[in-house]
Amino acid sequence: MKGYQKAVLENGIRVLTEEIPYLSSVAIGMWVTVGSRDENPRENGISHFLEHLLFKGTERRTAFDIAKEIDSVGGVLNAFTTRECTCFYAKVIHKDLPVAIDLLTDIFLHPSLDPEEVEKERKVILEEIRMVEDTPDDYIHDLFQSAYWGDHPLGFPILGSYELIQSLTRDQIYAYFKEKY
Repeated sequence: MKGYQKAVLENGIRVLTEEIPYLSSVAIGMWVTVGSRDENPRENGISHFLEHLLFKGTERRTAFDIAKEIDSVGGVLNAFTTRECTCFYAKVIHKDLPVAIDLLTDIFLHPSLDPEEVEKERKVILEEIRMVEDTPDDYIHDLFQSAYWGDHPLGFPILGSYELIQSLTRDQIYAYFKEKY
C-alpha cells in the first residue's frame, strides 16, 4: 500500500510506519503478541493485570511522573489487552515523538511492578470485572467465548475471574512478564 513501510530490526522487532502528510500528530504502539489465549487456567487475567501495572512506575519514574510527562506534551498514553495481543500506545504531536518513545520503552523495559501498586490495581481490576458482569451487552461476549471455546484459553475472559485476580501474586506476575514479554 502506498505510504506504508515495514522494516525488521536486527532483534526481530517489526516496525510499521505510515506517513500522512496533512497530519502533524504521531501515533506509536508496541504490540506484544501475548494475550489471554497465552494464559493457563491458573493465571487467567494476568496479561490484562500486567497491562495495568506497566503504567504504575518504572525504575526511574513513578506513576505520577509518567502521567505528568505525557500530559505535559498534550499526549495520550494507554493500552489494551485482547485474546491475541497486548498493545501499549501513545499519541503526540510529531515534535514530541522522542517523549512518547522514551515513555513507552521505559514502561515496557523497566517496570517496577511495585507490590503496593499490585494491590491497588488488583482492586481496580476487580471493579472492572464487576462492571462487565453488571453490563449484559459486555458480559454476553465472555459467555459466548466460554460456550464456544470451553476450557481452551480462548474461552477465558480477558479480565480473568474475580477469584483468580484475587489469588495472583506479584511474584507470579513478574515471572509471567519475564517469560512472555
